[in-house]
Amino acid sequence: MSLNERISKVIEYSKLTSSEFADEIDVQRSSISHVTSGRNKPSLEFIIKIKSRFPEILWDWLVNGDGEMLKSELPETNDLEELELEIDEDKAKPTSLPDLFTMMNNDDDFGADETEIELPNERPQESFIPHQSIPQEKIFDSQRLEKSNQQILDQVIGNQSNKIKRIVLFYENGKFESFEP
Repeated sequence: MSLNERISKVIEYSKLTSSEFADEIDVQRSSISHVTSGRNKPSLEFIIKIKSRFPEILWDWLVNGDGEMLKSELPETNDLEELELEIDEDKAKPTSLPDLFTMMNNDDDFGADETEIELPNERPQESFIPHQSIPQEKIFDSQRLEKSNQQILDQVIGNQSNKIKRIVLFYENGKFESFEP
């Protein structure tokens, strides 16, 4: 039996019309028509919506066609015993980290004044360094930043020691000229 046929069987089981079934599992009505006719295959989301609305339908049957369509009414006695064992094991395992209140019960110093608690003799992690301010000259907007004459002379002499190797001119039309002295 194909997946499309199994979905048609679920619709029959629900005793709803195709449009009511579509509304029930919250899909478009055309999707039901396309799936049942075999035009489209159902998506995983489509199958999950069917399973969440009809939890009594078995996954193996719905997806693969294996086994029975519906879950049995009561689990067998062996299955019931296994479930009880699993529940007992789950109770024995802690489910989360300890919370604030369980930690308070284990803390011997909880509720004691700070003077009553003995602290280890430790040096402070940070040391205090006073802020040292350096006086700065005020610069006015109209004040020019001037270079000394010696700095200007050094810059001019430095530029004269460099010799020009080549001059290249680039034009807007993409052409260029290169001049070498």
